[in-house]
Amino acid sequence: MNVSFTKKQEEYISNQIESGDFQNASEVVRDALRLHEVYRHRVIQDLKAEIEKGWNDKSSSRSVKDIIQAKKNKINNV
Repeated sequence: MNVSFTKKQEEYISNQIESGDFQNASEVVRDALRLHEVYRHRVIQDLKAEIEKGWNDKSSSRSVKDIIQAKKNKINNV
């Protein structure tokens, strides 16, 4: 398998090896993939939980336009 990295990513990998935390680039990449898997799983679980809360909660009396306008107002006031 061939993988291409940006210059910034190559520098990061090199720095991790130089720090002594990893023996080689493969270890850095494997560790990054493990962390990505954990992160992705967590994000998906969090989204599923939020969707479930939405399905189980009472319906809102606000329209979609009201919700969008409230969000725009919040952004403009920040």
